[in-house]
Amino acid sequence: MYPEEIVNPMKAELTQNGFEDLDSIEKVQEFLKKEGTSLVVVNSVCGCAAGGARPGVVLSLANEKSPQNLGTVFAGFDIEATKVAREAMLPFPPSSPSVALFKDGELVHMLERHHIEGHSPQMIAENLKQAYNEFC
Repeated sequence: MYPEEIVNPMKAELTQNGFEDLDSIEKVQEFLKKEGTSLVVVNSVCGCAAGGARPGVVLSLANEKSPQNLGTVFAGFDIEATKVAREAMLPFPPSSPSVALFKDGELVHMLERHHIEGHSPQMIAENLKQAYNEFC
C-alpha cells in the first residue's frame, strides 16, 4: 500500500475537480447504484496517470454533456474499494489507471491503461467527450 502523504495530492487532483473519493466498499456500491451517468476513475501513482489520465479526465468535463456523477478509487491504496469498482468493470481486466463510464449502473464505455499510456490529455479528453455525447 502506498503512503498517504504520496497518495493524497494525487487524489486531490480529482476531488478538487468534483470527484467523490470512493475510499470504501460501501461508497463504491452506493455510487454505482446512482441513476444517470457515472464516471469512475481508477487513479494510480504511475506517470501515465499524472501525465495523461488525471488531466485528461478533468479536461473532458469541459463539454456540453458530461457525467452526472463523478467518483474515483485509488489503486494500491483504496484496496477493497478498488476491487469492488473493478468488479463492476468486468469483463475488462484490472487496469491502473482506467476510466469507466456507467449509465444507470451499466458499463457503457471503458478506457484501459493502454488507451491512456502514451496518449496526451487532449486525446484522452476527446475520447471521453465522444462517450459523453453518446451516453450522457
